[in-house]
Amino acid sequence: MSDDKFSAEYSDSGFWEKVKGYARTAGEGVLEPALKMYHAALDSDTPAWAKATIVGALGYFISPVDAIPDIAPVVGYTDDLGVLVAALATTAAHIKEEHTKKARETLTQWFS
Repeated sequence: MSDDKFSAEYSDSGFWEKVKGYARTAGEGVLEPALKMYHAALDSDTPAWAKATIVGALGYFISPVDAIPDIAPVVGYTDDLGVLVAALATTAAHIKEEHTKKARETLTQWFS
C-alpha cells in the first residue's frame, strides 16, 4: 500500500478518535511518537515533505487496514509502532521541543 493511500486515510478527527479510543491498549510507547508528529504536522515551520511523511504514518496508524490488526493482543500495535518510529526518524530534525512537550503533557493527563 502506498503512502498516498494512508495519507488519504488521515483526518484530524480520525486521529483523535483512534488515540483516545485505544490509549490504554496502544500504550505510551505507540502514542508518544504519534503525538509528537501530530504537533509537528500542525507547525507552519515543518516542511511539506516532512508533513507528508507524518500524515502518511498517522494515516497508517488510524487506518482500519494494516499489517497486524490492532485487535490482536499484545502484537496488534507493533506494525503501527514500526511505521511511526520510521517516520519519526525521518522527520526528527523537524520535531521541536515544543512538540515533544505537548505530547508529554497529553500523555501525562491520560496515564497519570
